[in-house]
Amino acid sequence: MTASPPALVEVADRVWVARHEWYDANTTYVGGERGLVVVDTHASTRMGWVVVEQARALGAGEVVAVVTTHAHHDHVLGTATLREAYGDALPVHAHETCVEELAAWAADRPAYDGEEPVPGEVDASPVVLPDRPFSSVAVVDLGDRALELVHPGRGHTAGDLVVRVPDADVVLAGDLVEESGPPAYGADSFPMEWPLALDVTLQLCTPGTVVVPGHGAPVDRDFVMDQRADIGVVAETIRDLAGRGVPLAQALSVGDWPIDPAHLARAVERGYEHLPRSQKRLPLL
Repeated sequence: MTASPPALVEVADRVWVARHEWYDANTTYVGGERGLVVVDTHASTRMGWVVVEQARALGAGEVVAVVTTHAHHDHVLGTATLREAYGDALPVHAHETCVEELAAWAADRPAYDGEEPVPGEVDASPVVLPDRPFSSVAVVDLGDRALELVHPGRGHTAGDLVVRVPDADVVLAGDLVEESGPPAYGADSFPMEWPLALDVTLQLCTPGTVVVPGHGAPVDRDFVMDQRADIGVVAETIRDLAGRGVPLAQALSVGDWPIDPAHLARAVERGYEHLPRSQKRLPLL
């Protein structure tokens, strides 16, 4: 079964975004003199062929590199298909912690239990470990333009990266920014550090920057600032509740949250876990 390809939207000079219906996840193509860079390859080898077909349809050259914004399966499992299409030497860039997270996930991979267009396609899709890890910053050279890869710190995961295309004034933020839903606090998120990661991301933006989130429509710097404010309030509310001795089990009902508490259970759990002991009081009676 092949998927109907999503529309390709050129959000800036030679920067195209495909917003997939499944997961509402984005794949971005950045063109340059040397060819194309694909940022995030979606959730299965089948979807990887959609990515390949769209890259070819652009007529902007061969894919010369893949960039992985973080280790979640809905952003990485099409990479094996791109390697099949363009050769095993196709470089895959990611933060070094993302590589570690993917390796750990591949070694102890749980069965997928969500909805998928073709039953079993997620579990049948192999993990390709990125072979171009970096620790802080890196550059992908496309000849007439360069892509800057920046690890802004831990937030949505420990291995997040953002991609800046300076000449086009575009920032690809991965799941550090979400447009079509609230910030996704998972079991591997860092809610107390996420605001700082967005501060670094905002420093890469100008008032006119197009910011491509991991899911949903492109946004601007003001949207990211608003989301950073909400994420910051979540972090400070967690800090306040723990500092006042409010038990973890009561925190969601006691706190005044800027985001629907139904989406914050993991945030509170992880926040309480990550706060140093000096910032937590014994639970109130």
